[in-house]
Amino acid sequence: MFLTRFRINPARRHARRLLSSPHAMHAAVRAAFPLATDYERADARTLWRVDTPAPGTVHLYIVSPGRPDLTHMIEQAGWPTSDETWVTRDYDGLLDSLHAGQRWAFRLTANPTHSGRKTADAKETQRFGYLREEEQVGWLERRAARHGFALATQDDGRPNLRLHRRQTQSFRRGMGTVTLTTATYDGILQITDADAFRRALVGGIGHAKAYGCGLLTLASPKAGP
Repeated sequence: MFLTRFRINPARRHARRLLSSPHAMHAAVRAAFPLATDYERADARTLWRVDTPAPGTVHLYIVSPGRPDLTHMIEQAGWPTSDETWVTRDYDGLLDSLHAGQRWAFRLTANPTHSGRKTADAKETQRFGYLREEEQVGWLERRAARHGFALATQDDGRPNLRLHRRQTQSFRRGMGTVTLTTATYDGILQITDADAFRRALVGGIGHAKAYGCGLLTLASPKAGP
């Protein structure tokens, strides 16, 4: 497994198109892997997320089974005449070092949803996005155990968690429109089941993984997400 960070130049027209359309960004990420097995395997898939760590700075993070080639991204959405390219690091060392009891700062952009019927007479269920912050927090709390971790709590018993970039976005996909509800979670977690936690890191959490959701990244608790 590999972890890649690519700096996007938001002043470029193609970069703005990628940032406004998760479908277009998915296609650009997919194009970085000429071999299907480098993009997805039975035990792992390619996940990505866009972060804005500072004003004017935009990073694309990718976790993937194979090493990506982002030359096309440099030409279309980066700095072709500078040394600003991308950094790819081996991810297996971190995965192998994980064990129950460890505490990590984390960041996750996810698609918190629930299934239901649009009307009382509807025969089929569909997914609806959780819109309220307390619902989005509850969504992650319910999934934590199955993914091998627990959310750290504050003195008042509430999760040590901050939500931001809470938004509902619509974008074109073929002849149709996709509406996606997302939230970014920053917090502290403790590993309870290392094997399940590794599967979450390489397989993602929740739905809409092709559209920039599900990638959980870790940092030292002192450093923050």
